Formats: sequence, structure tokens, C-alpha cells
Amino acid sequence: MDTLIIYCHPYPQSFNHAVLERVQSNLNSQGINYQLIDLYAEHFDPTYSAEELSLYHQGGTVDPLVRKYLELLKSCRTVIFITPCWWNSIPGMLKGGVIDKVMKEGPDLSHTVTRTGIKGLLTNVQHCYVLTTSTSPTWYLRFFCGNAIQRVFVNTTLKQLGFEHRKWLNFGGISWSSPQRRQRYLQKIAQYRFK
Repeated sequence: MDTLIIYCHPYPQSFNHAVLERVQSNLNSQGINYQLIDLYAEHFDPTYSAEELSLYHQGGTVDPLVRKYLELLKSCRTVIFITPCWWNSIPGMLKGGVIDKVMKEGPDLSHTVTRTGIKGLLTNVQHCYVLTTSTSPTWYLRFFCGNAIQRVFVNTTLKQLGFEHRKWLNFGGISWSSPQRRQRYLQKIAQYRFK
């Protein structure tokens, strides 16, 4: 598998879903083999149970989707996240689900923990794209809200997991955007060169 899309939005008429459709069309037109994880459609539970958490350090799980998602992450070269930006960061479904619950510690899993920090094992991911939408303008997220997507999620968390060449693209000010501006962005995504 070349590419893994991780999609995080519950509403099929959302702009995020339109972005997803353009990404899929783009990859299809380039003949790129991809797989889709649709967190809401697959009814993924992002919460930890006591039993699930007790298995963390052994890399175990009681959730078959956790095992499936981690295997997909270990077998792709490119990851494309498509998600809204809610309250200045990624939604709980994505943070609690994919980052907290799927990223298991242990040899041959997503990472190991050493005295000096985290050693990411998902070095097979050579390119990562984080496509977000937000009510706030992008400049406001960057300069007045702590820049959590870029600084924490992209530059720190994904880097710690071993992801290379990470890029964040945000469509800001969505609530006040014109149909023409939204269409231009979708056209850009449809033609974007995802590696």
C-alpha cells in the first residue's frame, strides 16, 4: 500500500468530506494505491478502558480496530490526515483514538520509550500531510492560539513517531468563506502532488 488516508469527521455533507473526495480522486487519477480509515464510519471508540490501558506496555489491545490501524500505519509510505480543527487542535476522536490508543509502545510497534525520550518506529512513513479546516483564520491559529496543529501534532508528535516530511495545509475561515474560495481550494487539493 502506498498511502493511508485517516479521515476524521462525522458529517458526510461537510467540507472535510469534500476534501476527502478530492484527495481520493487525486490519488485515483495518479494510480496511487491507498486505503481509507474513516474513524466515525467505522465506529471507532477512542476511549481507553481499564483493560485496554493495562495492556499498553505490552503492546496489546482488546480492540481489533487498534490492531488493524497499526498494521496499516506500519505498511504505508504516505499518510494523509483529513480532519477539522476544533478548539485550536485536533478532535478527540483523532487524538484519543489514533494517537493515544493506536500508537502502541513496544518493539515492532509504533515507538519505544528510552531514558532520553521517544524513539519512533514508523519510519516507513516518508511523507505525511495534515489537511485541516477551521473557523478561525490560519494566521489566528498560528499566532494567537498556540499553533497547536503545527507545533504539537505535526512538528512534535508525528516526528516522535518517526514520520518524515510532514506538511500542514489548513483551510481557515471556513464559516465565512465564499463558494468560489472553497471551490478553488478543492481544485488545489484535486491537483496536489501527494508523494
